[in-house]
Amino acid sequence: MKTGMRHSDYIKVLLEKRKSETRKIDPIHERGEFIISPPGATSLEEIRILSEYIEQRNLHKLINLLPEAKKPILLKKFFKMKRSQQVIVYLNIQEDTVEIIGKVSAVGRDFVLLTNLKDRIWIPYTAINSANIPTGVPNYVNSHQYFIYDNDLKRNLITNFGETVSKRDVLVQQFFEESLMTNLLNVEGLWIKAVTKEKTCFGKIVSASEAGLVLNNGFTQVQIQWSSILLLFSMRLFHRLYMIGKNLIKSLT
Repeated sequence: MKTGMRHSDYIKVLLEKRKSETRKIDPIHERGEFIISPPGATSLEEIRILSEYIEQRNLHKLINLLPEAKKPILLKKFFKMKRSQQVIVYLNIQEDTVEIIGKVSAVGRDFVLLTNLKDRIWIPYTAINSANIPTGVPNYVNSHQYFIYDNDLKRNLITNFGETVSKRDVLVQQFFEESLMTNLLNVEGLWIKAVTKEKTCFGKIVSASEAGLVLNNGFTQVQIQWSSILLLFSMRLFHRLYMIGKNLIKSLT
């Protein structure tokens, strides 16, 4: 509607009318002088339920359009929901079903990293038959963890985002999905035991590239193709010395 007024005069009139308005404070979306933008026109619980429904519908549409990617997509979604929680993973190793139990530490593009009291365990999605939560463990929909608000971290993320994120693995996982190759490249020099479709071997990580994973145990150097890896375990010093001594005795005999 045209008023025939200049913009500056129109603003003054609006501000005068604003002063005479009866203002009601929204108890949910207003805190003192701050106003929180509401996520929608309906109640908050309805918006949350609708958001979860839309997310599930989009997920099922995606796996129907990409049936070849169904398994990694569902596993990735499941493990992200169970981050920092205990899960059980079922694998077939040499015609035997093996159960691996651990807490979800990292969820990558093509692998999940589980941790327990002794080991870190890398499992490619291609090697997993099924995954679930152990019997008797509470089923939390989202990861249950305590959040600590760090004002220094907030300031560093705003002023120096790249360097701040790159120095913390937890932050890297929030913004970037690593591949198994990239993750192992970051722990180069770590001693691991590799269970493959053909054999089990161990050694220190020498390199991780498109050609495969290279391990060296002091006696031999082995290159493993990514497609053949079923499990990777971190090795403690005692286990490492035991395996080295076992190989040494075998080589002498």
